[in-house]
Amino acid sequence: MPPRTLVIACGALAREVMALVRGHGWSAIEVQCLPAVWHNHPERIPGGVREKIRAWRAGGERGPVFVAYADCGTGGALDAVVEAEGAERLPGAHCYEVYAGGRTFVALHEAEPGTLYLTDYLARNFERLIIRGLGIDRHPELLPTYFGSYRRLVHLAQTRDGALRAAARAAAGRLGLEFEYRWTGYGGLAPFLERVGAGARAGNGARTGDEAAAGDEAADGDGAADGGGPPGRTGQGARTVPGRRKARAERERPLAGAPIRTAARARAEAQREKNAAGPRLSARPAPEASPGLDAGASAP
Repeated sequence: MPPRTLVIACGALAREVMALVRGHGWSAIEVQCLPAVWHNHPERIPGGVREKIRAWRAGGERGPVFVAYADCGTGGALDAVVEAEGAERLPGAHCYEVYAGGRTFVALHEAEPGTLYLTDYLARNFERLIIRGLGIDRHPELLPTYFGSYRRLVHLAQTRDGALRAAARAAAGRLGLEFEYRWTGYGGLAPFLERVGAGARAGNGARTGDEAAAGDEAADGDGAADGGGPPGRTGQGARTVPGRRKARAERERPLAGAPIRTAARARAEAQREKNAAGPRLSARPAPEASPGLDAGASAP
């Protein structure tokens, strides 16, 4: 029986990854997702990926492993894990670049560095992940601390969904930002997975777990998100990783757009604790809380 291929995906990409896997009938590819909320804690991503890979191999699997994460704010730590474990990751600095394409993303950033990006996942979960996740519902005075340096919100849409477009527009209005819509489809995610699937031979049937089927909500929890099966990859499982120079360039690329900047979050939480003791936050945006958030602090 041919070996299966493992794809370890960010929970924020679970819906899109599974749509491609199921749509192409790649039954030998198993997809396992890590919590989408780890974008607020990118330091957890490399270790989580390592654990998934080692658990996969400890179970006797010998097929290739692909990681559906860009650098995502890990500062190269994810690349170190991918290289050490003989896997391959999704090229790019973050999911916004993956979906929009490198040139388009750079052009968007240069046109307006103060841009907040929402994917379909973030538009769908804006209230839960951003408003409640950052505590803005309980402490509205934190909004300018997080978003005071932003000027516009760009919805990078994976699907032509009018409800999601309306949700993204409403999010822009709530944050006081200009709104722009761009349909990207699956962007660079599609060719990456098509290459994985192209090398897959008929496997032993899809294994589907509850989390992937459940989609975004389940992907925010721990554990596997879904599976379906197979060896996948041209070259009989040959494994490559981005060149060191390319990986370094990705890490240093402008990271505007992730909804939450780790440093800004830490400052805001410190301010929130200070508020509890009495003084209120100034409504003036903190100068350091500027446009770019660690792409990993986000999610693409």
